[in-house]
Amino acid sequence: MGGSGVQFTETMRGFASTSALEDYSEGFERGRADDSPLEFTVTVKADDVDRLVDEREHEAELTGTVTAPALSPTPMRVEGGRFNLLVRDAEHAGERQMVYSMPMVADDGRHYFLEGYKQIANDDGLDLWKDTTTLYVTVHEGDQSGPVAAKGIVTIHLADFAKQLTTMKGIGGGPLDKLGALAKFGRMFAGSLNETFGGVFARPSDFNPDAPPREHRALRLPPAEVRFFRTDDDVELRLTRFDGGGKGPVILSPGFGTSAQAYLLDTTDTSYPEYLVEHGYDTWILDYRASPALESGSTQFTLDDIAAYDYPAAVAQVREVTGAESVQVMAHCIGSLTFLMALALGLEGVRHGIASQVTFHPRAGALNELRSGIYAGDAIQALGIDTLTTDRDDLSWGERLYERALQVYPSGDEPCGLPFCRRVMFMYGEVYDHDRLNDATHEHLHEVFGVANMTTFRQITRILREGHAVTADGRDAYLPATDNLRLPISFLHGENNRLFKPEGSLLTYDYLREANGPDLYTRTVIPDYSHMDLFIGKDAARDVYPVITAELDRFN
Repeated sequence: MGGSGVQFTETMRGFASTSALEDYSEGFERGRADDSPLEFTVTVKADDVDRLVDEREHEAELTGTVTAPALSPTPMRVEGGRFNLLVRDAEHAGERQMVYSMPMVADDGRHYFLEGYKQIANDDGLDLWKDTTTLYVTVHEGDQSGPVAAKGIVTIHLADFAKQLTTMKGIGGGPLDKLGALAKFGRMFAGSLNETFGGVFARPSDFNPDAPPREHRALRLPPAEVRFFRTDDDVELRLTRFDGGGKGPVILSPGFGTSAQAYLLDTTDTSYPEYLVEHGYDTWILDYRASPALESGSTQFTLDDIAAYDYPAAVAQVREVTGAESVQVMAHCIGSLTFLMALALGLEGVRHGIASQVTFHPRAGALNELRSGIYAGDAIQALGIDTLTTDRDDLSWGERLYERALQVYPSGDEPCGLPFCRRVMFMYGEVYDHDRLNDATHEHLHEVFGVANMTTFRQITRILREGHAVTADGRDAYLPATDNLRLPISFLHGENNRLFKPEGSLLTYDYLREANGPDLYTRTVIPDYSHMDLFIGKDAARDVYPVITAELDRFN
């Protein structure tokens, strides 16, 4: 761009109160009743559009004046103000903010600091105009750490917005440089909004494959011990061990189409393996044959294969290495279902299991029945498609068609502009609750998922139609084997799970209690959580991990 940049001038008007200082809306209403306006006109200037667009903070300069008669009888000057354009909101997945930081000086020498933000979120309804024109304002005495002097809301009025458009211009360089700077700024602005609001305008790729590797948080774990081993049907699997002490050993088993990385994602302050190690557990994470990190992930197999071969081999491997007489297993989603199936087939060496979300009686949410690729498994495989993937792995015409179809695909209660999320929605359903994720997890969750085979999808479809676990060819091989499930099992479910409803684990819990008595089984429903967010949620270490670990502790 030859050092070219962009500049525009913005006017916002509203009200702020010097007495109602706890809530923005209350401050606005009290300020309006007290005739206490707050207005400003500022110029946003970025001398280098490349830096504005490419750097994560998207920062520009702010200069101008602020009028707030309750604070100063004359307009206050903005000195050294900063504007951050559409930065990611770290605590809210997929949302962005426009942030205003404005040190102000009054004519009498008093200093104030105005901080404000616009929250860009894809809420219900078409609220793009409201989000991008509503600024929530707090004014401090002195600097940003000073006491709150006023609070309220200001907005862009239509007439001011029309005038603002006339001030938008490129600066620096020649005419073509200025035009190019405006175009680059416009693409960045529109692209960020499209990522949040989605729809047919969403960008086609989830991430830039040419971008440098992201910085990872160093996990608080002992050195990993990785062991590859083979099953009796000659499939290579993987166990990753973090020896945290004498408790356990406990095997963590992830969901279908995800790898061990589902437990090791470093985008929250504490992962579940870190929590277990901190509490003294010898922790093993299993990549069974459905893991996209293994060659077997892209092959055809059934849930019966996982139950009959993978769990026996994994338990035997851990017992052999540790010398433990028995292990504990904490299994999630399809990992949970196949773990219970393995027990029914006579799996030995397990003294206690935790079954998270999916059990012998899975009940899918109604919307997932309409949307999920699970229910389309027969039709998709009939077209000659043997696998689906959450990765955007080529640029063929078929892949482009898939991308565009996903952009108009119904996304249910949680619309999201990321094509990755739409792929997950299509393949599985509502796997996570966006409100439970921080932005870093949302941005990097693609690292966890991958390929999934249609043969397994077809069996899941059959199980959902039958109402309980059956073999791939429809045999009732699992429910009759209740004698093999005479061991402590803790059932775990998210209250808001729309992928597999809590009703399913309740049915299995009641079924086993009736068959084997009530003393062996417990069931816990986690309030306000959904499915996978039990393990990747931004507050899971506070809300969920202690509950799960307390169940493990009962059998150590």
